[in-house]
Amino acid sequence: MLKKVFSFLLPAIVFCAQYSTAQQSSLTTLELSETDSVYGYVQPPSKHLDGRLIAIPVTFIAYGAASLKLGDLKKLNTHMNNEIFLESRHKPLHFDNYLQYGPAVMVYGLNLVGIKGKNNFIDRTMIYGISNAILGATVMTTKHFTHEWRPDGSNQMSFPSGHTATAFAAAEFMRREYQDKSVWYGVAGYAMAVTTGYMRMYNNRHWFGDVVAGAGVGILSTDLAYFLYPKMKRIFTGTKDNGATVVTPTYHDGAVGLSLVHMFK
Repeated sequence: MLKKVFSFLLPAIVFCAQYSTAQQSSLTTLELSETDSVYGYVQPPSKHLDGRLIAIPVTFIAYGAASLKLGDLKKLNTHMNNEIFLESRHKPLHFDNYLQYGPAVMVYGLNLVGIKGKNNFIDRTMIYGISNAILGATVMTTKHFTHEWRPDGSNQMSFPSGHTATAFAAAEFMRREYQDKSVWYGVAGYAMAVTTGYMRMYNNRHWFGDVVAGAGVGILSTDLAYFLYPKMKRIFTGTKDNGATVVTPTYHDGAVGLSLVHMFK
């Protein structure tokens, strides 16, 4: 069993390390500075989402949606379930219920011990709250639309994985707050997120496609939160803004598409 665990987790964590390193070099004009006041700005917010920033999470979501219908991807779901759970049945471990929040807890813990992140307490809390609001609405709406059975047959709310979405949202939150300090903060956050996703399959609660889609939803939710929050601050403080357009993937009744939302000034 340990060999199977490491064979899954090690490549996934290596990938996350590479992803975190690549993301660190992305444009950061949409970030808020730690030296900002609660209602102040050092840099104006970006008007558009960086395509490089969202390409990977959008791909994850598209893969997960495709795994609901495409035969080969559904077979891969079954194969992963056989490898991780069915071939060596075991009692579930429930620490994924807590590990999903690990990266976010670390952000606040690091700030408490004097290792400051990018944003002050109010800004980062608002950003993290917006991220969770986006992923919560997305996950629950999609679960009710897709009616995908869980591997254990307990209910039809399998797709996407909410625990995994929460974990990856927190991991991206940690990466964004500490990307200027060291890439290893992001790697640590994503390692916890990957472990959470694996545990959802280990506990026979989710298919592989559920976990991949959940990871995409979580990352994208946090990226959207960092993009939208400066604009929301401008609205509440009366500062003029030229508006913004956000495009996100959607899934409904077997159809994959895009939704477009424009925020006017």
